[in-house]
Parts: sequence; C-alpha cells; structure tokens
Amino acid sequence: MVKTDAFDDVDRQLVHALQIDGRAPFARIAAVLGVSDQTVARRYTRLRTRGLVRVLGLTDTTALGEVEWSLRVQCRPDAALSVAEALARRADTSWVSLMTGGTEIAVVVRSRSGQDGDELLLRELPRTPQVVGVTAQCLLHQFFGGQQGLVNKSGALSERQVALLRTEEGGGPPSPGGGQAGPATDRLAEASAPVVLGEADERLLGVLEIDGRAPLAELAAATNWSQSTVRRRLAELRQQGVLFFDVDYDMRMFGLDTRAALWMSVSPAELHETGERIAEHPEVACCFASTGQHNLFAMVSCTDVPALYRYLTTRIAALPAIRLLETSPMIRRIKGPGPVLAGASPRRRR
Repeated sequence: MVKTDAFDDVDRQLVHALQIDGRAPFARIAAVLGVSDQTVARRYTRLRTRGLVRVLGLTDTTALGEVEWSLRVQCRPDAALSVAEALARRADTSWVSLMTGGTEIAVVVRSRSGQDGDELLLRELPRTPQVVGVTAQCLLHQFFGGQQGLVNKSGALSERQVALLRTEEGGGPPSPGGGQAGPATDRLAEASAPVVLGEADERLLGVLEIDGRAPLAELAAATNWSQSTVRRRLAELRQQGVLFFDVDYDMRMFGLDTRAALWMSVSPAELHETGERIAEHPEVACCFASTGQHNLFAMVSCTDVPALYRYLTTRIAALPAIRLLETSPMIRRIKGPGPVLAGASPRRRR
C-alpha cells in the first residue's frame, strides 16, 4: 500500500513539471523548483524505479487522422479480468479498467480509418464467449484530457513556476487547467490533412511510448538517424501536434483514492457549454463529447467516496443541462495511456 505521506511537495512538483514538458532537462526543472540537479534526478529515478511515475511520448489521434471509440464491455463475472487483460495487450487500446461490480470493462480504442476498428468492434468482441454485451460511442470532441493532465489542476507548481517552464523549448501556450494547449480535438470540424509517418518515425515513437525521456543516443540507434536529426524530428513532430508527452503516475501521490466514470445526457444545444464547464472542475481528468444517448463523458478523481458524493451533489448538480447521469466507480485500472510493460502490475493511477 502506497501512502500519501510517503511523498512530499518536491515529488508532486516534479510530476507537474514533467507534465508540462516531459523531456525538460533536470537542470531546468531543478532551477524552477529551487533544488539541486541531483535532487531532481534522484527523485525521478526513485519514482520511476518503483513504478510510480512514467513519462510517455504519445501521439494525438486528430493529427494522424485517427478516430477514438469508448467501449463498455459487459462480461461474465468470472471472465472480466481475463478479457480486460487481453484488451490491454492490444496496441490499439488504452485506459482499460474494471468498473462497478467487476463485470464491466471500460476501454478506449483508436483506429486509423473507419474500417480498422471493425475487427475488434464487430468481430472479435461479439464472438468472445465471455462477452455478453458491447456498446461503443465515437469520441467527437475533447474538452479536457491528453496532455492537459489532471496534475495541471493540482496547484503543485505556482503560476510563476509554470510560466518559467513554458518559456523554454517544448512549452506551449496556457490552456484550461494549466495544461499545455494541444492540437484541435474536434473530430467533426474540417481539419488539415493527417500527418503521414515514416517507418523511422514509427520506431522513434515506439521507443518514446515506453520511455518519453529515452536518451537521444537510444532514439538514434532505433531510427538509424544521427542525434541531431532525432532532435530536429522530435521538434517537428511536436510542432505538428503529432507528439506530446504525458505522465502516468500513482494518483495517491496527490491524495486521490476514488475514481469514477460519468456518462451524461445533455441536449445538443447545451452540450458544448456544459462540456467546457465540466472540464474546468478540479476533479475532472478528462471530458469528451460523444455519440450515443450518453453524449457527454467524464472521468473524475476524488480523495474518497464522500468526496465523490459531494462532487456529484454540488458541481454536477449545479448543471441543469444534464438530464441523465450514470455514475460507475472504477474498481481496478488494467492499462493507462501507454503500453503495458512486461511484468508490470496495475496500480491506481490517474
């Protein structure tokens, strides 16, 4: 059991700094935090070695012309864990979690075309004997999430510290909750042509999705590029909105021990405004507009069950546009935003 008091402000500030720029040099982070380079390096090594923090280099679906789907998979009680673990091993899935009762799995699936998702949605899952039902909703618009991580709402770093980190290469303009502004996330709006990646790009991104802070020498070896070429290509991919850096961390570092998914029904005329308001809530880790009867989705993290109740009966209750609300607590997270590492055990992360 990891206790909140096992961490201090420097640990939390380090996580916040890495969310702003996952590849920021330790010297720059140390200067902003007011500690030594050795302290930052030692803290990061300890947290990463214990499996409490991972920096991930991830790709944005919109920039690549991909589509994301939110799936709710109903299983037989004795099979949910094995099905969830099988889904977690797939390269096209993320955020695989066991939900209320242990018979439902929530999972996000990304596909590169309208046909790519058919294999999982229409063939594999329906033909799996342990699966008794599947619902799928296309994620249309992101109000909050991705590189706009929940840690940006924690206040671990002051506004001045955040501004200092953003003045260097890799920082971006402010966005809601203090996160970096990402590329456009409206799946329905007209967008520029998707970025096409080469084989070397794929190898580069394959290393970064496991370790976003992989040294230039390792990235050069994976791509057969020089280190200067790797550095230039990283900058290009970030500028194009293809590559961003996220931090996967144990949420108990910030005293958060209860997580729940909210599926809400909102009238189309009030959907966008309601989504934007929910995205500002400090409890909200992500918020999307989607297809389906429940056309607004949010994942929230709270300190405990009473705090979740207060959130639902105050902040959510204050939004009259929400006509229906279904709340589903998370029991166990199997996979987060990045790939599952061999031998890794699931932890309660954001």
